[in-house]
Amino acid sequence: MQGSMRKYVAEFIGTFVLVLLGCGTAAAVGCKGSEVNAAYILTALAFGLSIVAMAYSIGNVSGCHVNPAVSLGVLMTGGMSVRDFIGYVIAQVLGAICGAAIIGVLLGWDCGFGANGLYQGDVMVSLLVEILLTFVFVMAVLGATSKIENAHVAGLVIGLSLTLVHILGIHFTGTSVNPARSIGPALFAGGAALSNLWVFIVAPLVGGALAAVVWNYLKGDKAAE
Repeated sequence: MQGSMRKYVAEFIGTFVLVLLGCGTAAAVGCKGSEVNAAYILTALAFGLSIVAMAYSIGNVSGCHVNPAVSLGVLMTGGMSVRDFIGYVIAQVLGAICGAAIIGVLLGWDCGFGANGLYQGDVMVSLLVEILLTFVFVMAVLGATSKIENAHVAGLVIGLSLTLVHILGIHFTGTSVNPARSIGPALFAGGAALSNLWVFIVAPLVGGALAAVVWNYLKGDKAAE
């Protein structure tokens, strides 16, 4: 039990840092999906570098999922128990909420919190974008962590993959690919961010599940046959 609690604390810290530095950067520099500029690139890099930093600090404790969609993918590929999955998700959401709260303290409660939004009000396009981007990201995570010899580069690969999906996704939805990352900011931003939050919970989970199914097939997992 004590070992599991350490994992949950690590996931709390990792998701806290991801939201604080990723969403905080988006809010601080005024990132807008309609404008491809320094703020756009800085935001993509902030999310990716946050994962790199956390992967090499808490990765050996919890695996540094910091994302319910990643945890779902790991669960479906046999990498964790249902009990730990539930514990991880609770810790991730709480970490994201605390990270968003600190953003409000630092930047003001009207800063936008780097919350996600629908692309031109289109639910279907937003769902599709988030499913596809999460699929790509979770596939990268599963692949990078599939062999023990990849351990020394896995954090870098995963961080760069998150940067990659942000480079495209910021234009459309601000890029979630992570239900916890969306929940924290939306709770404080309110309005459309909160009413459309379901999109950024459902789509990443679907994308993560699809990635797990495809990964199981590609590696020849009997459970997927």
